[in-house]
Amino acid sequence: MTKITENEFARIVDGISEDSESIIKHNPLGPPDEILLWMLLSCLISYLNLSEIETPCFTTKPDANTYRDAIHFVLKDRRETDFDIDKYLDTFE
Repeated sequence: MTKITENEFARIVDGISEDSESIIKHNPLGPPDEILLWMLLSCLISYLNLSEIETPCFTTKPDANTYRDAIHFVLKDRRETDFDIDKYLDTFE
């Protein structure tokens, strides 16, 4: 199982934050925080090499809270050390 360090997670979040204007402009799916959380989840799915079975799926239209919950779910057992995920997710608000 691929794991992620806090430094690598922070680097991904920082990169998304730096490119947020472009990401939001080219993905007008919803509110900015929702778009950025969607992008982070997508990056984590790729970074952690999640299989289709491990990838969260949604039965209704997801919102920012749905993406936050999915990110927590994906990272539950895949962090090298325990760190505060919300500290990073809050930067997208």
